[in-house]
Amino acid sequence: MSLDRETIARAVLQALEEDLGREGDITSEAVIPEEQTARAVIVSRSEGVIAGVPVAKEVFSRCGARLRAQVADGDRVSAGQIVAVVGGALRSILAAERTALNFLGRLSGVATQAARFVEEVGGLAEVRDTRKTTPGLRRLEKYAAEVGGARPHRVGLFDGLFIKDNHVAAAGGVAEAIARARAARPGVPMIVEVETPADALVAAEAGAEEVLLDNMAIEELKESVALAGGRAHLEASGGVTLENARAIAETGVDSLSTGAITHAAPWLDLALEVEDDVPLPDEPEPEEA
Repeated sequence: MSLDRETIARAVLQALEEDLGREGDITSEAVIPEEQTARAVIVSRSEGVIAGVPVAKEVFSRCGARLRAQVADGDRVSAGQIVAVVGGALRSILAAERTALNFLGRLSGVATQAARFVEEVGGLAEVRDTRKTTPGLRRLEKYAAEVGGARPHRVGLFDGLFIKDNHVAAAGGVAEAIARARAARPGVPMIVEVETPADALVAAEAGAEEVLLDNMAIEELKESVALAGGRAHLEASGGVTLENARAIAETGVDSLSTGAITHAAPWLDLALEVEDDVPLPDEPEPEEA
């Protein structure tokens, strides 16, 4: 999943309006002369995977400053490593500081968390994210998950048929829910959520391309693989943590999905440090990170 300019601009403008409001950074305007320039560095205070450099660059640009990345999205950084250099009017740098760090810290945290899951699973199964994202930031967070090595999945309710437990209950059973969905949307890819190995088999035999095995114990996952493996893509979901991800992957499922990639991701600790009162050297802009 790539980040287009429109997605970045929309998120950045909303975030800047939230922080600057109508009046702007009134403290910097009161304390710092308009003509004062500076150079600053963004430093990582912890180890992790970077994501969101293009977003941070847009934040500084909108505020009238320039960011030059020292790393690219997907790079692993260590504590004390410089992530980017920023230059321009000091007022502009400080106006952008918190919003830029919020995006970088949040998205890098998601990328780092995704990388942890991918490393833990060790290639035994595909790692997927979910729709448990921050409202308004789904595309950014799913991009960050992909940067960390997870597969962005189910962007929204519009991109495929996703029959969940409430649909099954309303239809009176897994097979009936699938039949109704197929009749209404023939040819559209379908995911069916089930809670028992028996229903996993029913869903696979009814033609579901993917069967989501919801909150199943390890032995139930193994049974589902024995019954429906090879008939449909089997995805383990619900209660997937770093502690049990490896054991789940070892059951033979094709993939596992976890909202913990986004909702439980600690932010990467980043800081902006103003250095000398000098402008950033005037040199050609680098390519986009």
